[in-house]
Amino acid sequence: MDFKHLPIDEQIIKKYQEDEQIMIQLFAQWCKGYDLDANKLYARAYPAQQVNLALQKVLEEMDGDAQINIEDETMLDVLQLFGNDDLAFVITEEIERIAKSRR
Repeated sequence: MDFKHLPIDEQIIKKYQEDEQIMIQLFAQWCKGYDLDANKLYARAYPAQQVNLALQKVLEEMDGDAQINIEDETMLDVLQLFGNDDLAFVITEEIERIAKSRR
């Protein structure tokens, strides 16, 4: 989107929100790729938070969409970039659990 008509501080906020939305989409796709429940993983990472409405919206919109495979390291890097260290930790646990189950 083009935010050039907005003051610079609002442009930064809008761009961050747009990028955050992409991060949520990647997380939802990553979960779908492993047949994991994105809501349950999110709740494990952030048990004190209410339901994430942005995640809910993404999950509803992607229902039936073609699956995109997201590499584990890419997912972890994106989450850490946005400061979602708790969620990155939960995903790391899942990656390890999946790897053990494939042995």
